[in-house]
Amino acid sequence: MAGKLLLLFAICRLIVIVGLTLNPTVTDLFRVGIDGKLSVDPHDIKAASMDFGKTTRNEPTAVLHPATADDVAKLVKLAYQSPQGFSVSARGHGHSINGQSQTANGVIVQMSRSGRNPAVPEVCEKKMYVDVWGGELWIDVLKSTLEYGLAPKSWTDYLYLSVGGTLSNAGISGQAFNHGPQISNVHEMDVVTGKGQVLTCSNDKNPDLFHSVLGGLGQFGIITRARIALEPSPQRVRWIRVLYSNFSAFTHDQEYLISLHNQPQSEKFDYIEGFVIVDEGLINNWRSSFFSPKNPVKISSLGAGGNVLYCLEITKNYYDSSNPESIDQEVEDLLKKLNYIPASVFTTDLPYVDFLDRVHKAELKLRSKGLWEVPHPWLNLFVPKSRIADFDKGVFKGILGNKTSGPILIYPMNKNKWDEKSSVVTPDEDVFYLVALLRSALDNGEETLTLKHLSEENRKILKFCKESNIKVKQYLPHYTTQEEWVEHYGDKWQHIYRKKMEFDPRHILATGQRVFEPRFGSEVRSW
Repeated sequence: MAGKLLLLFAICRLIVIVGLTLNPTVTDLFRVGIDGKLSVDPHDIKAASMDFGKTTRNEPTAVLHPATADDVAKLVKLAYQSPQGFSVSARGHGHSINGQSQTANGVIVQMSRSGRNPAVPEVCEKKMYVDVWGGELWIDVLKSTLEYGLAPKSWTDYLYLSVGGTLSNAGISGQAFNHGPQISNVHEMDVVTGKGQVLTCSNDKNPDLFHSVLGGLGQFGIITRARIALEPSPQRVRWIRVLYSNFSAFTHDQEYLISLHNQPQSEKFDYIEGFVIVDEGLINNWRSSFFSPKNPVKISSLGAGGNVLYCLEITKNYYDSSNPESIDQEVEDLLKKLNYIPASVFTTDLPYVDFLDRVHKAELKLRSKGLWEVPHPWLNLFVPKSRIADFDKGVFKGILGNKTSGPILIYPMNKNKWDEKSSVVTPDEDVFYLVALLRSALDNGEETLTLKHLSEENRKILKFCKESNIKVKQYLPHYTTQEEWVEHYGDKWQHIYRKKMEFDPRHILATGQRVFEPRFGSEVRSW
């Protein structure tokens, strides 16, 4: 009896989005059409209505836990064919910042594993790739591939993100200078379009869909399978950090190191990132986990002038069979060419997996202190190389105060490692920087750490860039009007619009991004 009542309740909820004239396929969908689970449980609804950013809430009508790609296709096809229509948004780990994976009054497709699971990762050792479900977390992809001595080439800093989620944005970390972003390391995908079609796409098959979906913010389809390129996995990592007080020296050294991307493995580092430290911020902040918390390092202790330091973080991968002396020599030869503060070198060796999973360990520490489930007013920008010094002067030494509430990353990438056919937009220069203000808002009585203050700083930064004609592009972009999206995409906008009309003509998918307004009843609009 309880099951029948729940079914009736679910159908009634869906009537709200489909309309008073119920399409018969809805009943079929609830009764026999889905191998997974369509839920209206308040717990599921609540979980899907929030994300990591903790600044935006949109409550869906139902949550689909799919067992197969066909489940996703049946739901989207229903939305596409029903007279009134409803929105559908895919959600992985829910790590979006401004409600990008949410939808109001629509259906969330919860892609993460639960209950009757989609297929586990399948590794092809001979051809060095792995086929994975779109909702698979990268940490689980890594665990599967390591059984074969293989690993993906390009990463994000945080592994508890879904494959479909990062491929819908780009997926970047300190390997991007060498291998490109994660979207540059995909052979093939299965995608559910906004018409409810399941299509396999690659460079050779349905290439327009393939390139549109990569970095496409979920606008053109839901990724249900991705074939990821692999390489032999190293066993260990030499992890090095050095400090700079001179911004010009800091950027010069980073740009020099990424210029070595075509050199033999022995003559370059494998990972290059940088971050900014202001006067009152400890160098061993939550991201800097290998610095001993018993021996905090302050900027003032290094005798550096000014109130800002810059940290270069680099690694050298190696194997258990590698000659330790040769690794030492390779690192020494590279470090000799850099102009960091001599007394600032910190070095450690650790297993490759531990390095890749370093942020999760810091997450566990923050969770234990109640500092993880807080608002995250992040701002991520691609800044052209030619203006990075102006950005430093105006933002790091200007707008930002003397307190940090999370890491501020800054590191360069090579544009030629990015496929221009993807939907991502980057600055029109050969080298551009990611600047990521990954801050957390705290309610601890300090006004400079509040959500209001940090959000206002973000607005000031964007205003400064516009007034200074620094042609930044947002990564993980967030806009509230289509005019802003048109400006964001620039010359790509007409292409984006045409592909939207081809693959999602009713604008059903990923309405939380606010790129396109849904083409159905106003009662289901999410803005």
